[in-house]
Amino acid sequence: MTERLIIDQSTLVKYDNPLLVTKHDDNSKEVDIQTCKTKGVADPKHEIEEVLNSILPPKEWEEEGQLWRQHVSTTPATRQDVVNLQEQLDMRLQQRQARETGICPIRRELYTQCFNEVIRQVTINCAERGLLLLRIRDEMRMTIEAFQALYCSSIAFGMRKALQSEQGKTDLQKDVDELKEERTDLERQLADLRQRAEQADRRAAELRLAEEKKHAEEISFLKKTNQQLKAQLEGIIAPKSNK
Repeated sequence: MTERLIIDQSTLVKYDNPLLVTKHDDNSKEVDIQTCKTKGVADPKHEIEEVLNSILPPKEWEEEGQLWRQHVSTTPATRQDVVNLQEQLDMRLQQRQARETGICPIRRELYTQCFNEVIRQVTINCAERGLLLLRIRDEMRMTIEAFQALYCSSIAFGMRKALQSEQGKTDLQKDVDELKEERTDLERQLADLRQRAEQADRRAAELRLAEEKKHAEEISFLKKTNQQLKAQLEGIIAPKSNK
C-alpha cells in the first residue's frame, strides 16, 4: 500500500493516513494474516484492528481511478488527547452553530463522532469494554430513531388532524354562510310581510272610516227622514183633532 499524508478534519474520530489499495498489497496482507493463523501466532495489534474495524468500518473512496482506504487509528490515547477532543468538540459546536437545547442534527452528529472517538480510545486498551460501549451506542441510536419515528408519526397525526379541522372549519363556514343567506332571505320576507301588513292595516282603516262615514250618513238620512215622516204624520193627525 502507498501512504498518502492527509489529515481528516471532517470528523472527531482519529484516523490513520489514507492508504492506496492495490491488488498486490491486498494479497500480501491476506497471505500474512493466513500465515499468522496457520502458525498460531496471536497478534494483539491485529486483533485490536479487527475489533476497531468492526466497530468503526474503514472509509473507502475512489480518486483519479485509484481506490483509497482509511482505517481508524490504533494509537493509544493520552490524557492530552482527551483534553484536545473536548476542546475540538466545543470548538466545532460553536463553529457550526449547534443548538444548545432541543432537537439539533448538528449537535447530535458531533456528539456521535465524539462518542465514537471515546469508543476507539477505550477499545485500544480493552476490547471488551469497547464492545460494551458499542452496544450502548447502538441502543442509544435505536432509542433515538424510535423517538424520531414517534415524533414524525405525531407530526403526521397532527397534520392530519389539522387538515381535518381545517376541512371541518371550511364546512362549518359554508354552513354559516348558508345560514346567513337564509337569515337574509327570511329578513327580506319578514320585511315584505310587514309592509303588506301595514298596507292591509291602512286599507282596513280607510275602509273602516269609509264605512263609519257611510253609516253616519245613513243614520243622519234616516233621522232626517224620520223627522219628515213625523212632521207629515203630525200634520195629518192635527186637522182631524180640530174637527
